[in-house]
Amino acid sequence: MSETPRSPEQLLSDVDLFAGLSGRQVKKLVGRGHQVDHPAGREVAAEGLGSLAFHLILDGEATVSAGGHEVRTLHPGEYFGEIAMIDGKPRSATVAAAEPMRTLAISHADFQELVKDEPEFARGLLLLLCARLREAESRA
Repeated sequence: MSETPRSPEQLLSDVDLFAGLSGRQVKKLVGRGHQVDHPAGREVAAEGLGSLAFHLILDGEATVSAGGHEVRTLHPGEYFGEIAMIDGKPRSATVAAAEPMRTLAISHADFQELVKDEPEFARGLLLLLCARLREAESRA
């Protein structure tokens, strides 16, 4: 028995980065994004280059490589580009569609607007980033 496809709102709600958002905020963020179809083999993000969007994989798979080495495969519900979406700096990895893929893309500008309009979201994001930093420091 196959699983019922999940909506972009449901998938976005499961992203740890957006865990602090209310249902209304999630709908608002999805409404600001747009769905993009990527053919197999298309490089969606290139390491070292600018690209100011977060991508949530709705369908398909992508490969992630850094320094020319494949490091993982991403599946529906997984995402990439969250760091560049937040800080607007160049990508830290290359992501390519391993098969036809559809993503929900949320631009840096739309994300910044949400942070400005929703202080509670910004606070939740800061707490999550602090937790990630503490985890990284404990591994070092």
